[in-house]
Amino acid sequence: MKPKRQKKRPRPAKFKQCPFCKDKKEPYFMKVDFLKEFISLQGKILPKSASGVCAKHQRRLSVEIKRARILALLPFTQPKVVRG
Repeated sequence: MKPKRQKKRPRPAKFKQCPFCKDKKEPYFMKVDFLKEFISLQGKILPKSASGVCAKHQRRLSVEIKRARILALLPFTQPKVVRG
C-alpha cells in the first residue's frame, strides 16, 4: 500500500500593485525618466508580468513609450557594447 501524498497548500500570490494606480497617475511620454523603468536593457518594453503594471496601464504605457521613441526622447534599441 502506497503512503498518501500530502496536498500542497496554495501559496499566497505576491501581488504587485500597479505604480500608476497606486499614485493615481497616467503614463506620459514626456516623463522619460519614469518610462525608462519599463524598458529592458535591450530597449524592449517589459511585459506586465515583469513590470507589475495593470492591463489598462500596460496598454497606455506601450503607446506612450512608442510616442517617446518617435519623438527621439527614447531610443528604439540600446547600442551594443563592443569589447576588445
